[in-house]
Amino acid sequence: MCAFDTDLASRGRLITMATARKRSKPANWKGEVLVVDDEPDICGAVQDLLQDEGYSTRTANDTDSALAALAERVPSLVLLDIWLRNGEREGIDLLKTIGSRFRGLPVVMISGHGSVRTAVDAMNLGAVDFLEKPFDSGLLLHVIGRSLETQQLRRENAALVDRTGATDVIVGNAPAIRALKNAIARVATTNSRVLITGAPGSGKETAARAIHGQSHRRSAPFVVMNAPRTAADRFEEELFGREDEDGRVLRVGLLEQAHGGTMFVDEVAEMSMDAQAWLLRALQNPSFTRVGGQTPVKVDVRVIASTSVDPETYIRQGRLSASLYYRINVVPIRVPSLAERREDIPALARHCMAQCARALGRPPRPIDAEAEARLQAHNWQGNVRQLRNVIERVLILAPDSEASPVRASMLPDDVLYERGETGGGFGADPIMSHPLKTAREQFERQYLSSQLARFGGNITRTAAFVGMERTSLHRKLRLLGISDESGPKQEAP
Repeated sequence: MCAFDTDLASRGRLITMATARKRSKPANWKGEVLVVDDEPDICGAVQDLLQDEGYSTRTANDTDSALAALAERVPSLVLLDIWLRNGEREGIDLLKTIGSRFRGLPVVMISGHGSVRTAVDAMNLGAVDFLEKPFDSGLLLHVIGRSLETQQLRRENAALVDRTGATDVIVGNAPAIRALKNAIARVATTNSRVLITGAPGSGKETAARAIHGQSHRRSAPFVVMNAPRTAADRFEEELFGREDEDGRVLRVGLLEQAHGGTMFVDEVAEMSMDAQAWLLRALQNPSFTRVGGQTPVKVDVRVIASTSVDPETYIRQGRLSASLYYRINVVPIRVPSLAERREDIPALARHCMAQCARALGRPPRPIDAEAEARLQAHNWQGNVRQLRNVIERVLILAPDSEASPVRASMLPDDVLYERGETGGGFGADPIMSHPLKTAREQFERQYLSSQLARFGGNITRTAAFVGMERTSLHRKLRLLGISDESGPKQEAP
């Protein structure tokens, strides 16, 4: 039987409500629902209703067609009528099959002829909800939305176990960051593939998440493939999934998980050549078969990749496929290092403090001006990732009250002292062993070197901060033997 009342009035009410909702079709994709019912007119009415609410849909009228649809692509949710052509046991049997072959796939059962015992059986077999007819479209949409939200929360909680600090928020207002934000805004509205380059820890995944978050795919999954951590002999299964000889889905691949959304391939140049060949195959053809399977799976996925190395160098060395590179490098985007945007470091430090405090369940601590200056002057080889690690370490280990500011003395030695000068920086004892003139020169050399680094080699801004004329600062730097040629320069004050 059908999902709703079998009388003509109920069918007419559903079709009328679905038609009325077509006037305001939402833009955001909410997921894919497979509607399984043995009456095509009811399937069509439910399909219209769901599509008008932003869902993509497929339909099936019996067990065989339902299993074929599931093999073609795993949906976000199945709406299953218990009473199919061969009675209510056929719906229950199909629910059992879904539970064994497609673990974790939410199923909402519906019926106008089921008993309380049938409903209990369905819930015990893994159905996430059971709707008894008659019911209206509003209730159906509420149940589907709630079930998908629960599934999304479970997926996000699982992802949080594997990662911390991931965000799509790009902090800063330096010229290089403004250019990055503008590039992301332009490319986000397209379906073009993107290759993000940048130094390790500079925020390439953050940029990828920002692209996804500003795209029409933002309501669909964002799936991360960490290429260096994926074993070469497991890459095919990781990407495409696996079935057994009976057609049972043993593993849903990353491409299938990302259907409708975005797959981010982190450090694509570090993959083995065999893995690169599998990824190239996926980019060339959106239809694939799972490992051990025969049924084609069709997906719609946007691929964004990243690399910390020079791709063209890797191509010349035979470590990166030129064919793969030209497939993924449709729109190149570069994420600047912290050395190119030192003026953003105080804001980034506060952002990292808020993130770490939230993750640790502690109140965030303010950072005083001297500590911020030291953070700005440091040479962050690990970029934002290293800065976040330092802030987390300080939050955990720094003494004093949680309400007191983080002072420069609380920072790790590797931040306080550059070039391996542990214990030899500002305020350290060795300066006391020198005559006044030598000590003063040592202090000025360290102080001006740090300020010059803090402002990215910008003489105008350094001079303004230390209270000197530009020409006087140039003369002092030459006298102390300090090069003013290092680091990016933006001579606008």
